Amino acid sequence: MEYLLFVVYLVIFAWLVTRTRFFDRAGLNKDQLIILFLVKVIAGIFYGWIGIYYGSYAKMVDTWSYHYQSIEELKLLTTNPHEYFSSLLPAARSGEGLGEFFGSSNSYWNDLKSMIFIKVLSIFDIFSMGNYYVNVIFYSYITLFGPIALYRVMKEVFPQEKIIVLIAIFFVPSFLYWASGVHKEGLLFLGLCLIMYHVYFALQEKKWPLKRWLGILLGIFLFLLLRNFLLVLIAPAIIAWLLASRWPRHQLACFGVVYSIAGILFFCLRYIFPKLDFPQAVVDKQQAFLTLAGNSSIPISELKPDVFSFLINAPQAITLSTFRPYPSDIHHLFSMAAAVEVLLLILLFLGFLIWHKKGVIKDPKLVYFCIFFALSLLLTIGFSVNNLGAIVRYRSIALPLVVPIIAAGIDWKRLPIPSFYNITKINNQNKY
Repeated sequence: MEYLLFVVYLVIFAWLVTRTRFFDRAGLNKDQLIILFLVKVIAGIFYGWIGIYYGSYAKMVDTWSYHYQSIEELKLLTTNPHEYFSSLLPAARSGEGLGEFFGSSNSYWNDLKSMIFIKVLSIFDIFSMGNYYVNVIFYSYITLFGPIALYRVMKEVFPQEKIIVLIAIFFVPSFLYWASGVHKEGLLFLGLCLIMYHVYFALQEKKWPLKRWLGILLGIFLFLLLRNFLLVLIAPAIIAWLLASRWPRHQLACFGVVYSIAGILFFCLRYIFPKLDFPQAVVDKQQAFLTLAGNSSIPISELKPDVFSFLINAPQAITLSTFRPYPSDIHHLFSMAAAVEVLLLILLFLGFLIWHKKGVIKDPKLVYFCIFFALSLLLTIGFSVNNLGAIVRYRSIALPLVVPIIAAGIDWKRLPIPSFYNITKINNQNKY
């Protein structure tokens, strides 16, 4: 019965993918859409399977914990609907700090992300009869909107490199794995791409209709519920993007000025509004990770909530979040896969430096947005996280922002792989 239910839902949603107007407008044909959807489903199933058999190594127990808790929540919904919904309210979370917006412990906002995610899964359980792998199908369909939205933006920026952009968005290994599994990364990436998509096309169309505002607000809402510190990171990126649109001759300067001001506010705003002590929030988050035991946790220099400590630890932060795990960090198959991905990305970047192709970027503002936001996210991860498994998961949503830019900037016909260039050339000539 479970297998039949899975097959029925898989067929229904594979058909639905081809009938969804947002996907259809990406310019991909039906076969391509179905393949992308099925790849996400397969990755999500693999994610769940890893959680069962290798959870202690891959730190994948969360996905099944969420699943089992969602089943209990479904039971609560059927027996006591009032408690089901009221449990989300701050009044129901006695002893937790409502004011600790960025708090790592004793914070309503910190616990909200798991509560919301479990509630969403409990709604899935109504239709899946509590089957984890059927939930993967639902989740894959919903989160497919994220990379499709990013692709629709990126193909406007790199109109001659559509197939390269498509591959670089969907098939970065860690992104495919973490954003396809039943965890928060898929929804977070969806929120990010909704914001990017609607801001980009609002600027292109030079108008801000209601649907653009609703899309942006939905993305912000997902950030607020699932990982609220991302709101702090995306705010300067959006402001700089808007200013760069206003002064197109000074695009990079707009980003530089906005991020300089953002850096000053990061350290100084606490003197005006004590609740907005961002340096202390990062230090607290790092301390929370340092107290957690983990097979892939590594020793790092501890931060202090002052500008000098952050400057001194910045090289460690960017190295940790960008280049780890090293080959010396490999202790099992999963860390080896992450290390190989890092090596491949380094080689890709070297290819960009050696065989760089000029004149492929149609809209530099979007490129600056992606780079500045991704770097700020990587710095935040490096400052606060010392667990390599968590680092690989957290940074996975940053990679599809920068990998397409690097890949699209390479003159592939100059590489000693002509067959690959011919494939990309043929595909770029297809109807999009």
